[in-house]
Amino acid sequence: MYSQAKYTDSTIDEYLQFDLESLVRYEYINGQIYPLLGESYNLKIISENIFSRLRTQLYGTNCHVFASDMKVRIEPINAFYYPEASVVKDSQDRDTYFKSRPCLIVEVISPITERIDRIEKLYSYRQIPSLQEYVLVHQSEMKIEVYRKTYGNNWLLETLAEETILKLQSVEVEMTMAEIYEDVEFE
Repeated sequence: MYSQAKYTDSTIDEYLQFDLESLVRYEYINGQIYPLLGESYNLKIISENIFSRLRTQLYGTNCHVFASDMKVRIEPINAFYYPEASVVKDSQDRDTYFKSRPCLIVEVISPITERIDRIEKLYSYRQIPSLQEYVLVHQSEMKIEVYRKTYGNNWLLETLAEETILKLQSVEVEMTMAEIYEDVEFE
């Protein structure tokens, strides 16, 4: 969950400048600037595992893989988020500080962020015309949810559990649950 907004009624330009100069990352939602909460060990490990596998498997393709330090802009709703990973295929998406045309977005959820990731960000990310898959990775159990865009801008949910393979159709990448959860410590 977000903490209280640090600033309200901010313009996008003010947010981008503030975020650029800050040591802490902030997300922007319709004029409100929110600091991101700290990351757990499991979130960090899962994010790095997914990013490294995406980066390795997409090397030499037209796909650009970004880690959690690259913002995604959702223009229709006036928001900027920092997903754990994103992939952009569109060569016209050239902004230095954010991307607005990802085909894949990955968020690692916790009990604290689950409502935001599952409801608010799902709604927000679905407003991005280029987005084909939104992946929610649980950090407290081996469970992944993949939202895929289908015909007519409908979305289909696929839930994966242990011993399955995550198939990311948008970028033609596969990874096992063991690879994603490598070195994760469940309580």
